[in-house]
Amino acid sequence: MNRKRPNMNVGAAGLFVVFSLLFFIVIYRFVSIQVTGEVAGQPLAAKAQQKYSKETLIEATRGTIFDRNAEVIAEDTNSYTLVAILDEKMTSNPKQPKHVDNPEKTAKVLAQYIEMNESDIYERLTKEGVFQVEFGKAGRDIPHGVKNEIEKKKLPGITFTKDSKRFYPNGIFSSHLIGYVEKEEKEDGKAESVGQLGIEAAFEDYLTGSDGSVRVESDFWGFLLPNSEKEIKPAHNGNDLYLTLDKKIQTFLEDAMDRVDEEYKPKKIIAVVADPKTGDILAMGQRPTFHPKTKEGIEQNWHNEVIETSIEPGSTMKIFTLAAAVEENKFNPSEKFKSGQYKVTPKSMPIGDHNSGRGWGEITYLEGIQRSSNVAMAKLVNEKIGTETFRKYLTAFGLDKPTGINLPNEKTGKILYEWPIEKITTSFGQGTTMTPLQLVQAATAVANDGKMMKPQIIDKIVDPNSNEVVEQPEPEIAGTPISAKTAKKVREILETTITAEKGTGGSYKIEGYDVAGKTGTAQIPGNDGKYLRGHGNFLYSFLGMAPTDDPELIVYVAVQQPELDESTNGSVPVSKIFNPVMKSSLQYLNIKPVVQEEIVSSEVPDVTGKASDDAVARLKEKGLTPVVVGEGEKIAKQLPKEGAVILGGEKVILKTTGKVTAPDMTDWSLRDVMKFAQVAGLKLNKAGSGYVTKQNIQPGSAVKDGDYLIVELMAPLEKAEAENQQEETGESENSGDEETEDVFD
Repeated sequence: MNRKRPNMNVGAAGLFVVFSLLFFIVIYRFVSIQVTGEVAGQPLAAKAQQKYSKETLIEATRGTIFDRNAEVIAEDTNSYTLVAILDEKMTSNPKQPKHVDNPEKTAKVLAQYIEMNESDIYERLTKEGVFQVEFGKAGRDIPHGVKNEIEKKKLPGITFTKDSKRFYPNGIFSSHLIGYVEKEEKEDGKAESVGQLGIEAAFEDYLTGSDGSVRVESDFWGFLLPNSEKEIKPAHNGNDLYLTLDKKIQTFLEDAMDRVDEEYKPKKIIAVVADPKTGDILAMGQRPTFHPKTKEGIEQNWHNEVIETSIEPGSTMKIFTLAAAVEENKFNPSEKFKSGQYKVTPKSMPIGDHNSGRGWGEITYLEGIQRSSNVAMAKLVNEKIGTETFRKYLTAFGLDKPTGINLPNEKTGKILYEWPIEKITTSFGQGTTMTPLQLVQAATAVANDGKMMKPQIIDKIVDPNSNEVVEQPEPEIAGTPISAKTAKKVREILETTITAEKGTGGSYKIEGYDVAGKTGTAQIPGNDGKYLRGHGNFLYSFLGMAPTDDPELIVYVAVQQPELDESTNGSVPVSKIFNPVMKSSLQYLNIKPVVQEEIVSSEVPDVTGKASDDAVARLKEKGLTPVVVGEGEKIAKQLPKEGAVILGGEKVILKTTGKVTAPDMTDWSLRDVMKFAQVAGLKLNKAGSGYVTKQNIQPGSAVKDGDYLIVELMAPLEKAEAENQQEETGESENSGDEETEDVFD
């Protein structure tokens, strides 16, 4: 009989206990998982969903920026990022490699398509221990056409990921206002578009959308399960912004600024076009500027000059001084005063008119406005309006506070109004500063029958996902500093600064339209705190509105330190922006010009062989202007010839049978000069454009075939400015058809 060994019983008991504990643990674990549904704090259902489901990201599109007419200013478009696969494990068949197997050849080909040196590309393609590489900025935003060209090269391991980029179809187009977008890498390594300046930055929260996703279930091997449902979370695209800008008017402005920038190379140009009835900003620009795609030029200036820079307004400020005087019934246009110099207090430095304080003797206050007399402004404020009352008007016109436009970093100027002299110099725009936008807002009160309109840049904000309007600002009256009657009277007076023979604004006449406005020539403080001196060292400006009777547009233009020759005044580059922008914009808006006299055309009769007196009489009957060149009694040749149809008043050159003499060609057009040169057989050389101011052959001098005729031409506006400068001999360098605020150092 076999006996059980005691050790065996102990071992069996031990195993029983161990297995019983393990079984208990398993049962407990099973029950706890069933009850809680979690393992190590992680939900099992979520883990299973994560393992057996696939999720695809749906990227949201950044909101589009439109102009007021739904023309695209900025939008997202498809682009591609270049990627190189370096991991050899991706290749299962050596004959069909899926990784970069020839870095040298690949680098050479890619260098032809992206802005990166071949050596730098090769260095990236030969990195060890990485699955794939990208090529930084040079490999992003690849256009579709370039992508296709690279793919045609069939480079192993080279592929693309789809992306989006910000596209600015108009190029340089109010760039500091619109801003730009940069890609920024987040902590998760994903690159996101972020606005960096202007509208793009200010309305980032509106423009940025939220990504969506698509999730589907799969089996253990990753295949989609039959009848599985897709879980779709739609992307919510960013809101679309509709600006008050008008693409057409902005283009007029950009083109005009480009021309002046190229011709006069100023340090700075600032310009705004606004609708005075609503406060809508229709165009806004500056130079220097930058291209929103390449960022070229942005290092020169990061600020929106219209709202972030305060300037001395110069004599554009006289608009509001005049308005205050008219509103207070203190402006008598026929009352006379002594121009030249004026002392605010017995001990103060005298305020001088812009012609070195000489003035124009005793003149009326209306002429003082037309001539832009500083003394007229000083006397109006100091002796008629009163400095305390005038200060209230500065507040009423919003010149001491921001406009509140919905743009970032708006600044306000500083009104110097402590000392008696400061209270008076403010009346003609010296010392005190304000932003161009403050000036434009204040001018809306004059243009809009006393109602001052708050500037607006947003027309509406629309959710593209639902097409619902999120926001739509209404026109907002910022104040009523003057009455409608005063506004109308001020406009009429300001028009005379342009139309009157003695007015300073002759450069700003626009054919077909009545313009009211005021010129400005503001001094610029230097680094030493003193004002700069020398021809051209000023901020030349014009603040105008048209048509005078019922203004549809306000245009403000300022040009700082243009490169001018001694015969050119600062108003010339300003007018070369203001005039074409204002005229083209009014025509574009279908604002009818004033009625013009009907232009009469006439057919030229044949007067060759006739007596000079008879020929002249016959041409005058036709409404033409005969010019006889020569001392003979009969006409030998005429130009234009018989049968030509020309406008009434146009010159007909008549060459006699005798000796030919040169006429006085002052104010002749180039076309008429060419007629004379052709008739007389002269060789013509010209300088300038416009109408004749000088000729090398003295009037009445005999000429012969083959002689040289040299004429110098000048546009009417330039001629008027040159005559003003000659008239004001001894004037300081900054004089001309506009004043300088030469009050004290």
